[in-house]
Amino acid sequence: MQLLDGKKTSEDIKNEIAVQVQKMKADGQKVPHLAAVLVGSNGASLTYVGSKVRSCQQIGFESTLVSLAEDITEVELLAKIKELNEDDDLDGFIVQLPLPKHIDEQKILMAIDPDKDVDGFHPTNFGKMALEMETFLPATPYGIMELLARYKVETAGKHTVIIGRSHIVGRPMSILMSRKGYPGDSTVTLTHSRTKNIEEFTRNADIIITALGVPNYLKADMVKEGVVVIDVGITRVDDASHPKGYIITGDVDFENVSKKAAFITPVPGGVGPMTIAMLLKNTLLARELKRKK
Repeated sequence: MQLLDGKKTSEDIKNEIAVQVQKMKADGQKVPHLAAVLVGSNGASLTYVGSKVRSCQQIGFESTLVSLAEDITEVELLAKIKELNEDDDLDGFIVQLPLPKHIDEQKILMAIDPDKDVDGFHPTNFGKMALEMETFLPATPYGIMELLARYKVETAGKHTVIIGRSHIVGRPMSILMSRKGYPGDSTVTLTHSRTKNIEEFTRNADIIITALGVPNYLKADMVKEGVVVIDVGITRVDDASHPKGYIITGDVDFENVSKKAAFITPVPGGVGPMTIAMLLKNTLLARELKRKK
């Protein structure tokens, strides 16, 4: 069994980007500038955004944190997004989800200029991804593809089973794994909460990518020997024996499934760190595409 180490791989990617940024500076070019919009003070969102800002500093990007009040109106938020769209100094920006319930997330994401949509959520970029055109890929699926590539996991002709059909992970993952080229050329089955006898699919899978958010859902008797397992799930589970009072758990019963797997991602330290690294890679691409215009 080989661990797909997202923590190490993400650091490698950040170091590679940092070298490119140094070269841009030496050539007198503008360095990439990423902004993050944070509405309210959701604890998890604060952590994620803080991590993104620190990563920008680490590799030499400019970064801006746009903190907005929890009770901001939808109209006011749309006005702020218009302002960011028109800010020529800014190469890309993200709106940290979830947003407060009184704001329509879809309307906000649709308002982002596709050329600055480094999260890859805008329908224009999603469509380009499906048509195999150059675009910003959603960061988590992009990170998974990068992990598979860097560890030279064979994907051509393999049966990939994806558990979960969210627009952030499951659905884009199903498109990416079936696209031509490497990693890709896979035969994909997209399963979800309405799929009957899901273990019949998982037992025949060469690659399983699970993004359910159900702790220890995938058991050893649901997979075959030599399977590749990518665990996107991340759930805080109460544990009185732990100093923090909780542990972070994935969708996979790691202890037992890892005994049968050829490759497997840990939680934490697997897919999570890759997401931020690929967001930075998208921002670098945004700067390059802007420069070519």
